[in-house]
Amino acid sequence: MTQLFAPPVPSAPAAAPASGPGTAPASAPADVLGGPWPASARPGPGGEVLVGGVGLAEAAERFGTPLYVLDEGEVRSRARAYRRALPHAEVLYAAKAFLCSAMADWVAEEGLGLDVCSAGELWLAVSAGFPAQRILLHGNAKSPEELRLARRLRVGRIVIDGPAEIARLAALVAADTPQKVLVRVVPGIAAGHHAAVRTGVGGQKFGFPIEGGDAADAIARVLDQPGLELAGLHCHLGSQITSIEPYLQAVDALVRLLAEVRERHDVELPELDLGGGHGIRYLPGDEELDLAEFAVRVTDRLAVRCAETGLEVPRLIVEPGRAVAGPAAVAVYRVLSVKHTADGRCFAAVDGGMSDNPRPALYGSPYSVRLVGRRSDAGAMRVDVVGRHCEAGDVLVRDAVLPADLRPGDLLAVPAAGAYQLSMASGYNLVGRPAVAAVKDGRARLLIRRETVEDFRLREVGR
Repeated sequence: MTQLFAPPVPSAPAAAPASGPGTAPASAPADVLGGPWPASARPGPGGEVLVGGVGLAEAAERFGTPLYVLDEGEVRSRARAYRRALPHAEVLYAAKAFLCSAMADWVAEEGLGLDVCSAGELWLAVSAGFPAQRILLHGNAKSPEELRLARRLRVGRIVIDGPAEIARLAALVAADTPQKVLVRVVPGIAAGHHAAVRTGVGGQKFGFPIEGGDAADAIARVLDQPGLELAGLHCHLGSQITSIEPYLQAVDALVRLLAEVRERHDVELPELDLGGGHGIRYLPGDEELDLAEFAVRVTDRLAVRCAETGLEVPRLIVEPGRAVAGPAAVAVYRVLSVKHTADGRCFAAVDGGMSDNPRPALYGSPYSVRLVGRRSDAGAMRVDVVGRHCEAGDVLVRDAVLPADLRPGDLLAVPAAGAYQLSMASGYNLVGRPAVAAVKDGRARLLIRRETVEDFRLREVGR
């Protein structure tokens, strides 16, 4: 089975990996890190690791730590891979994975649209110059103010997620300036790496279940509103999905519903949005979603099911977020202390933690970690890499294999850090969020500065 993405071909032919990011280190050439690292990641002299031609230790010295190093080339390569694999589909980057003005620029330039989940994401994207017509607004609890903003900015599509939104949005829209909408349906398919992110099943807050008739009723109500143009159906099954089968099941369920809509209302809906949730590698041996296989099997299944029901094939929409941003960033931390306990355990505490990466605490998510910036000939030891926060559960990497001479001042790099880390970051213990630096062609530039104590203080308006 092919890998998710093939990296750009480097100038030296011998340096090209046989397959894309996610390749196991054992099968990669000696000068390619493979696994969950960006395709550009290379070992450098003195234990350095280069990403986008920039040394991680060098970037840490320049910008401080914790630091998120974002490989622009990796983002663009992954966006292009989606356009190549799905040339007739619409690809929307899921901004909730990670969004900044530069990211909005890159995905726009690579031909992707954007899906956003809040007024904040919408404002940032439009302020960065992202065309509002290429934006889709999500959210299970959109405020009236968010809907008004979306209308004022002329957002391309709005996903209706609950009954109250139908009337609320219809009240904002005149019949001569209709708003294109999708109805989010729940197909009853469980998929995703953790129960908290399995959104394709009933009993949770998103969408209208197909079973029981809620979806059919919502579709009928939308069609009765002259100011709402029902463009199609939307579903999102979950997050970090590595199997294609759940998407095929979703196609089956949604095409059946499309056929029912035609029979009941004499309307064929032109769009079908399967959401995102495409899984990536966090550890070298992890499975990931095979994009080439996904594209072929999903589009074939859609064509077959539509032919069986006599439907025109709707335009497919997909919403990758993690699969574009996740492998493109590396988090770099500085070790503050190394503690050996009487029971033989070792804890390496770093200057970040659950405030910049809550995923291990929330979902038990595993990561790999590597010493960078110096070479060690010491043997290996098992280490829990822990954060600096006042929680016993603030553990970034459990049971990591690191050099036995690990010491304060060392730098540790955690790959696959580009999605659902900074976007979910908090100000716990008033520890500011890290800086983000972009790297490309041997150059680094700061995209987001480090959050400071002064930033927290400036939010206070009284005492």
